[in-house]
Amino acid sequence: MYYIGVDLGTSAVKLLLMDQDGKIMNIVSKEYPLYFPHPGWSEQKPEDWYTQVMAGIKELIKDVDKSQVAGISFGGQMHGLVILDENDEVIRPAILWNDGRTTKECDYLNNVIGKEKLSMYTANISFTGFTAPKILWVKNNEPENFARIQKIMLPKDYIAYKLSGVHCTDVSDASGMLVFDVKNRCWSKEMCEICGITVDQLARVYESYETVGTVLPEIAEELGIPQSCKVVAGAGDNAAAAVGTGTVGDGNCNISLGTSGTIFISSKNFGVDKFNALHAFAHADGHYHLMGCMLSAASCNKWWMDEIIGTKDYAKEQKEIEKLGENHVYFLPYLMGERSPINDPLARGTFIGLTMDSTRADMTQAVLEGVAFALRDSFEVAKALGIKIERTKICGGGAKSPLWKKMIANILNVKVDVIESEEGPALGGAMLAAVANGEFQSVEEAAKKIVKIIDTVEPEPELVEKYEARYAQYKEIYPACKELFRKIL
Repeated sequence: MYYIGVDLGTSAVKLLLMDQDGKIMNIVSKEYPLYFPHPGWSEQKPEDWYTQVMAGIKELIKDVDKSQVAGISFGGQMHGLVILDENDEVIRPAILWNDGRTTKECDYLNNVIGKEKLSMYTANISFTGFTAPKILWVKNNEPENFARIQKIMLPKDYIAYKLSGVHCTDVSDASGMLVFDVKNRCWSKEMCEICGITVDQLARVYESYETVGTVLPEIAEELGIPQSCKVVAGAGDNAAAAVGTGTVGDGNCNISLGTSGTIFISSKNFGVDKFNALHAFAHADGHYHLMGCMLSAASCNKWWMDEIIGTKDYAKEQKEIEKLGENHVYFLPYLMGERSPINDPLARGTFIGLTMDSTRADMTQAVLEGVAFALRDSFEVAKALGIKIERTKICGGGAKSPLWKKMIANILNVKVDVIESEEGPALGGAMLAAVANGEFQSVEEAAKKIVKIIDTVEPEPELVEKYEARYAQYKEIYPACKELFRKIL
């Protein structure tokens, strides 16, 4: 049997084909546009996602026995607002996770409704990227569109709907909407009232490994796959990546270096940090997790390489970096504002410490280190909760860089386990589809049998000490710049 994992990312969809033993048979990627209609806004057209998913699946399975395709599941960019009318047509472009337009709505939720109530209802507070403030933004700014809403969906769930005809979501993705009662794994009626919506306008919630339906007859015919092919709920990209890296069960950690950056800690028990600096979400394995999310991670390096210094040879630029822990140039990676742990949509990217002898390599190094330092900010919150993390897995595009992995191992002072496949959400999606089809008894069993560690990057005591001093200096930069950011909008 074959299982398809669909990773609906911000810049492209990655599709992965896996057999019943966990062997990856093929991988296909299809890009689609990203729109910035105003500074700080970020949108995509759901129709573009669907077009590329269908094209990608056709390419993915063209050389295998299509009759053996038994399941499709997902990992997908979280928090995006997709709104459908009475005919299930998209009303307006999706407002994405990295969109910063909802400052007023977040202020209202956090300061008028109150963080205490939000945390009680949902286990989280409001961040600009979350879905609830986006719903309020549409209500406040596009009342004619708000009045037409029949269904509110998340990005990957729109694809699941197009394939199955079922309005569905899963517990992990729903956790990032701020209308979901994470502890009890159900919609929060109180939050629906605050947002001016009804529970009926939201999709049915499933566990990530549950089947929501089978592919529609017309989809089966177009793709050449059986109508019995199951469509499985899937998970938000970070939870799906955690499944794909084996970060399930209790006390495991994964760092994702994708467009955004996350530190993900799995837990069998529900828990919330008292400052809500980390997100408390339901996990795809049936349990829970804590997560710190930075809005710009590998995208910082892509911006620096592609837009500023104009090169695609990332490896060559990194070869010029020699003196780790000794760089006097620092970079705040807040190109889209920031979420965890500072929750400041007005924060901006910043270089500091430049002198006449600063080099291109110094600035490249500062970008990579800045992302690692920002990940450590969330790591420190977890440590303050008494969580002991001695090692982490790593995935995402940035994980392909040996230098970046070395930086992270030494800046966080943890062992970094490199896994055989760094496909993250796409592999996690395929694994969830396999679990739903009975190939494995649980998500944990699938992870144990499929995920293999092939290398470990060990922290070096001397370098850890150097980076400890650098991090102490880095921590002072944002507080010093915070008020300035508000004046330079």
